[in-house]
Amino acid sequence: MAALGGDGLRLLSVSRPERQPESAALGGPGPGLCCWVSVFSCLSLACSYVGSLYVWKSELPRDHPAVIKRRFTSVLVVSSLSPLCVLLWRELTGIQPGTSLLTLMGFRLEGIFPAALLPLLLTMILFLGPLMQLSMDCPCDLADGLKVVLAPRSWARCLTDMRWLRNQVIAPLTEELVFRACMLPMLAPCTGLGPAVFTCPLFFGVAHFHHIFEQLRFRQSSVGSIFLSAAFQFSYTAVFGAYTAFLFIRTGHLIGPVLCHSFCNYMGFPAVCAALEHPQRRPLLAGYALGVGLFLLLLQPLTDPKLYGSLPLCVLLERAGDSEAPLCP
Repeated sequence: MAALGGDGLRLLSVSRPERQPESAALGGPGPGLCCWVSVFSCLSLACSYVGSLYVWKSELPRDHPAVIKRRFTSVLVVSSLSPLCVLLWRELTGIQPGTSLLTLMGFRLEGIFPAALLPLLLTMILFLGPLMQLSMDCPCDLADGLKVVLAPRSWARCLTDMRWLRNQVIAPLTEELVFRACMLPMLAPCTGLGPAVFTCPLFFGVAHFHHIFEQLRFRQSSVGSIFLSAAFQFSYTAVFGAYTAFLFIRTGHLIGPVLCHSFCNYMGFPAVCAALEHPQRRPLLAGYALGVGLFLLLLQPLTDPKLYGSLPLCVLLERAGDSEAPLCP
């Protein structure tokens, strides 16, 4: 971010003098100032989201139900107000998206069914190895497993489990809303869609550093282990954030990233070391390799924008003066 206002972060329309961007046409701020406004807005959102977790003073650990309930309240309030930040950004920059705010943030009906199913299918293909590992280690067979999954009592227990609600519902919904649906529309006119895919996850990754303070506070491990764990978490959350940002741009929907986020929270990071020592190591490692290979092969076809209708972020960039944005059809 040291190059803000320089050649690295600029309104894409600067390279197309034959068509002025909306902000210039409306007498808005210049490209450099627009980038500063965009980045400051994203930083404000990230700080507000993380700060909302600590407005409640408590000596209890983060997984205690009382702590989780309080954080639900504050996070939902901040997430509900986050679209106001996009509205303020629009007024300050003078950029007019050409679509409604909800549509720009991925709340739309056009193409919603493929947007819900195909990204989740693609993510499950990537996790083919871990899914095989989970199946091999499960004591019950497939029929019994399906009965448990589909049983109303199982879902009732989940809905009363605060940790399950946090990991599978509240965290995926609020994080994707704030860090993808709100941030990407503000970053894209400044950086372009390609760089935005990798810039947006930095805010997402840094936002997870607050776990360091909780681990240090409750002495959950040595200082070195805590910081090493935090660096690792930042790395994979940034990579995951880039993936869901890609999905959001290519589908124009929020539901796909939310479902993929929930699925990945359930699966956790792939237990590669355990797979290497598994009694059925060979077929398991073959499943890992096959999943990655199929994922790379199907990534573009299953996220083809033609499957999802018009893309709001592409419309936004066209109005900003860039009709040849990458990732757009």
